[in-house]
Amino acid sequence: MKFTNGGWMVKDGLEVDYPAHVYTTRQTEDKLTLYTPFRYIADKGATLDGGMMTVELTSPYENVIGVKVYHHKGQINHGPDFELTKENPEVTIQDKGQQVTFSSGALQAVVTKENPYEISFEKDGKVLTASKPRGQAYIRDRNENETYISEQLTIDVGELIYGLGERFTSFVKNGQTVDIWNEDGGTGTEQAYKNIPFYMSNRGYGVFVNSPQKVSFEVGSEKVSRVQFSVPGEVMEYYIIAGDTMKEVLGLYTDLTGKPAMPPAWSFGLWLSTSFLTDYDEGTVNSFVDGMIERDIPLEVFHFDCLWMEEYEWVNFTWDKKMFPEPEKMLRNLKEKGLKICVWINPYVGQKSSMFDEGMENGYFIKRPNGDVWQWDKWQAGLAIVDFTNPAAVEWYKGKLSALLDMGVDSFKTDFGERIPVDAVYYDGSDPYRMHNYYTQLYNQVVFDLLKEKREENDAVLFARSATVGGQKFPVHWGGDCTSDYPSMAESLRAGLSFGMSGFGFWSHDIAGFEEGSTPDLYKRWTQFGLLSSHSRYHGSKEYKVPWVYDEEAVDVSRKFTKLKLSLMPYLMSQAVKTTVEGIPMMRSMVLEFPEDSSAQTLDRQYMLGDNLLVAPIFNDRGEVDFYVPEGRWTNYLTNEVLEGGRWYHEVHDYMTLPLLVRPDSIIIEGSVDNQAEYDYAKDIIVHIFELSDGRSAQTRVYDKLGLEIGKVVVERTGNVLTVSTEGTNGVKALLHNIDSVQSVNGGKEDSSDRGTLIALEKAKVEITL
Repeated sequence: MKFTNGGWMVKDGLEVDYPAHVYTTRQTEDKLTLYTPFRYIADKGATLDGGMMTVELTSPYENVIGVKVYHHKGQINHGPDFELTKENPEVTIQDKGQQVTFSSGALQAVVTKENPYEISFEKDGKVLTASKPRGQAYIRDRNENETYISEQLTIDVGELIYGLGERFTSFVKNGQTVDIWNEDGGTGTEQAYKNIPFYMSNRGYGVFVNSPQKVSFEVGSEKVSRVQFSVPGEVMEYYIIAGDTMKEVLGLYTDLTGKPAMPPAWSFGLWLSTSFLTDYDEGTVNSFVDGMIERDIPLEVFHFDCLWMEEYEWVNFTWDKKMFPEPEKMLRNLKEKGLKICVWINPYVGQKSSMFDEGMENGYFIKRPNGDVWQWDKWQAGLAIVDFTNPAAVEWYKGKLSALLDMGVDSFKTDFGERIPVDAVYYDGSDPYRMHNYYTQLYNQVVFDLLKEKREENDAVLFARSATVGGQKFPVHWGGDCTSDYPSMAESLRAGLSFGMSGFGFWSHDIAGFEEGSTPDLYKRWTQFGLLSSHSRYHGSKEYKVPWVYDEEAVDVSRKFTKLKLSLMPYLMSQAVKTTVEGIPMMRSMVLEFPEDSSAQTLDRQYMLGDNLLVAPIFNDRGEVDFYVPEGRWTNYLTNEVLEGGRWYHEVHDYMTLPLLVRPDSIIIEGSVDNQAEYDYAKDIIVHIFELSDGRSAQTRVYDKLGLEIGKVVVERTGNVLTVSTEGTNGVKALLHNIDSVQSVNGGKEDSSDRGTLIALEKAKVEITL
């Protein structure tokens, strides 16, 4: 929200007060409080008849400083609030007269008390950002009878801002106005399903505004050298998070707000949907499943979208018996074919649903101020919204879903959760403005917790559309209603990369687009991208998304890239574990992985899939792709071609290849199975070794399907000798890419390969002389 009119004036109807100086301070063992009046206090008489801002500095974690700014303290907070985990580390407060410093780890808030009042956030003596004079502000809007607290933090020359949720606008947020307000707006506008009031800078820090309200960001868009953020009311709290790298910043942010949970291994396989408004029944479903089996396209999950329930009955959680007369038998037959089952749900109940009267009579729905059930006709006629602040409503809702789990359902697509009214009353008295963004957290947590109860914690996974801070604890999320064209494919990737920069670890999108009809060309290109994402799902609106409806080549592409992904499960599981431990997304922007490479800072048409794989999807019907390769010798995993880094490339690819490059000095473990996601990731594996330099080593840990460590592989090079050491694995082969022959092998047997030299390891430690 913009408050100023140019550089000198404020907008009509607004009154703005700025702290003038620090009049006095108060210190406790772990908190520094600043009292900052709106005018300079030259004598005690000036303390009369004037306002003041109070600023509190605290630290929830080492290298994180919290700043709480408030005008009037006496407002009641009806909640909800984000759930934060805090360690409350030791802090140091030093008052040096004109300056006072508050230190947590290597991060300092240096407060200049006057001439002029400002707060500089510094790490190891280097200024990260600062609240300059007239940075903090208290605003009164006389026209709307609203008040706001605002802060401005500096942006340095060359500084770039990322994150703020799953945003479909430009990947770099400089110049944008971003309102943190969940909306169901598709993927083609500035609206977003998943708004997160957290941004990161390429200068090694992040800022998290701790409020579920509408936080309004002006990222160099009101004052071009500042990020301004404001919240309605009388209080604002934000955290400065500092790290040596952007990854460290993400790690600290997810320490504070929650680490992503580990999705089950089967969820990384291919999901196939009925699509939204297509005509389908049990016969249609079986034809899709059998068609995939006949064409040797491994399928892991089958998803039933809205019309598994009768129209106008969304939601009643009851199978439409006209289309599915024996649902238990149908699900049993599908599971005998090795499938997991997902069904679509939402938190809304149409008036025709059998659940409506139950919910109304028992007070399970959000109400209007006069006590009526809150209803409207958008989406479903007479729609009501489940009140998840009511424990009885939670148990009622869970009971309906529990019956589906008992029937054979494995997962839920938790759609919607964005169109939440603000003229509403909640059972627990929550502030409806704060609940607008927060509602999705309650919704997804209720469903995720039920899955953990019924299916064990390591087998719980959602397919969720809406999210807020902390939603990363309930994976997986997908990108919403994209259109079937290349610009929408590109905007989906931008959004996914922004989402990953906002603390979320696992993400998917509708392969070939949701709205409108896909061309065969787009279907094949998006399939490549989709099967090289953390999670992969074919889904659409009025069009079936099985590959044979496009052409036979689409079948071949789907088969190839599905099998490729499944063969990479040992690698993907190791990266997924890293995501849950460190808070780093599986799909990473190039700047997150290569922050020191200035060429990587704005890239949004390529990404890293884990530590070692670079993916550059193709966004046109000509097969052309321009992509950047960081320093080093990178190898295309599909073609074995080696590319020298530190430069751009222009290539043309058919549908069977794309730039899928392996980082130099790395190893990739290929599994022995390519027709299912769950198998023994330590048995009969191939250790792919790429461009290992003298004096370097590469290692990877091997995990089972539950994410438990079961083995380890280490490769070291000294001169012309490669040493391969393994633990907890068996039947291991090592493939030395682009090395045609070796001088000798101690502890293994050499064989040839069209990609290099293949060594069958006969011992746990093998020496190979090149």
